Amino acid sequence: MNDSDPASLADIHSHLVPGVDDGSRDLDDTLTSVERLSRFGIRKIITTPHLDGSLTHSPEALEARLSEVDRAFDAAAEAVGLRFPEIEFRRGHEVMLDVPDVTFDDPRMRLAGTSFVLVEWPRLHLPPGTIQVIRRIVAGGFRPIIAHPERYIGIDKELDLAVQWRAAGAFLQVNYGSLDGRYGADAKSTAMRLLRRGWVDYLASDFHGRPDRKIYESEARELLHDLGAGEALGHLALTNPARVFRDELPLPVAPLPPEQGFWAKVKSMLGTDDL
Repeated sequence: MNDSDPASLADIHSHLVPGVDDGSRDLDDTLTSVERLSRFGIRKIITTPHLDGSLTHSPEALEARLSEVDRAFDAAAEAVGLRFPEIEFRRGHEVMLDVPDVTFDDPRMRLAGTSFVLVEWPRLHLPPGTIQVIRRIVAGGFRPIIAHPERYIGIDKELDLAVQWRAAGAFLQVNYGSLDGRYGADAKSTAMRLLRRGWVDYLASDFHGRPDRKIYESEARELLHDLGAGEALGHLALTNPARVFRDELPLPVAPLPPEQGFWAKVKSMLGTDDL
């Protein structure tokens, strides 16, 4: 990323559709949130209200939920377009895999109507069979992006599961806030270990669109620059998220530079690369 021109960052995970989930409560929240994101140079936004994947087992219930979001998103998109014409404001969903056989045939479920789907498991717990679920999604012709893998209870110390997800065809999206400790020390440590292996494809805000919530983009950017990872940051925050809009696969992200100094030597002796 060219630090002198941060004006085209992209964000693929947020909750800015007013009144449909635990994100923005009304249109004022949405517009304030878009303005705040724009201050960080974010010009492309795919906002992703929550959607229970089990609704795909009931066409009527799924259509009712998607239509509810349609109405709220259309009003928000019109308002955003009028006030922020420089912002590309699109819609997808963060789909909870509360059943193992979710279908993604409706393009409204996917990120900006592309083949990419943002997915999570319920209550930050990992059920058995996640690899098979990922394989099923890929076999259906879709590209799963796993939201905030660093936050899941049950991610093993060696990150073997993350390796298997990627081998099955999934991509990984880490939250900016995780790098600043927003979700606790374990999430921060896991996020950094994923980054040090080059296994993260996207950074995103997961911003829940309210005035009292932080975005953490600047904190994450400062941390990665301090680590000498400017090139990786460019791919994670600019290049790869922007490629989602064009339905293009992410580019490989270089692992973060190894830790230096006394504590790095101690961790090496202990056999761990945690922060």
